[in-house]
Amino acid sequence: MTGPATALRVKGLRAGYGKVPILEGVDLEIVGGEVVAVVGPNGAGKSTLLKTICGLIKPYSGQVLFDGRDLAGLAPYHIARAGISYVPEGGRLFPNMSVRENLFMGAFATPVNLKTSLMDEIYALFPILAERGKQYAATLSGGEKQMLAISRGLISGPKVLMLDEPSLGIAPKLVEEIYERLHALKQKGLTVLLVEQNTNFALELADRAYVLENGRIVLEGSGREVAENPEIKRHFLGL
Repeated sequence: MTGPATALRVKGLRAGYGKVPILEGVDLEIVGGEVVAVVGPNGAGKSTLLKTICGLIKPYSGQVLFDGRDLAGLAPYHIARAGISYVPEGGRLFPNMSVRENLFMGAFATPVNLKTSLMDEIYALFPILAERGKQYAATLSGGEKQMLAISRGLISGPKVLMLDEPSLGIAPKLVEEIYERLHALKQKGLTVLLVEQNTNFALELADRAYVLENGRIVLEGSGREVAENPEIKRHFLGL
C-alpha cells in the first residue's frame, strides 16, 4: 500500500454550491508519505475541500496539482484513476452488497489490483472483514462499516487516501481501533489527507495540520503545534 513519493498541492482553491461560496482561496500541500489533517469548526468547509479535490464539486477557480497535472474540474473517475481515493463521510457503502462486493466496487478504476496481494494486505489490516466477506454491508456494525469504507478506498492502491470524518458516529473504543489501523498505514508510508472533528485523534496522528475557518486556512503547523496552540483550542477546536 506504500505509494511512490508524490505531492498533492492545492492553490487558491475557491468552490461552493451554486453561487454560494464555501472555500475562499485555500492553499495547502501534502508531501508524499505524510498524514495531513484539516480541522476546524462545523461549517468551515472541510468536507467541501475534499469533495472539490476529488471532483464531486467543480471549483470556481484555483488548482489541484498532482503528479504534474492540474486535476481541478476533472470528472471524479479521472481523479480516481490518477491515484486519489476518497472515503466520504459515513462511508456510503452499498448496503445490499456483500463485504467482498463492496471491495470489488472500490477497484473499478484499477481492476488489476484484484489479482494482486492487495486484498490479502487489506484483510491483514482489518481481519474482521475477511470473516464478514459474504455478509451484506447493511448488517455490519458502525465500526465495521467504517473499516470496510476505508478498505474500499485502499483497494485501488491510491497514492493519496482522503478520509472525511472517519470517526463519525462510531463508539469510542472502535474509533481507537480505526486510528490504530490508520497509524499502521502511516507506518507503511501511505499519504493521507484527513478531515476530522475528533481533533485529539487527528492531531495525534498527523504530521502536519491545517485549521480551516470560514473557508480559509487560518493556521498551519505540525500536529503537535496545532494541538498545543491555546488560541486554536479555544476558538477553533472547542477544546
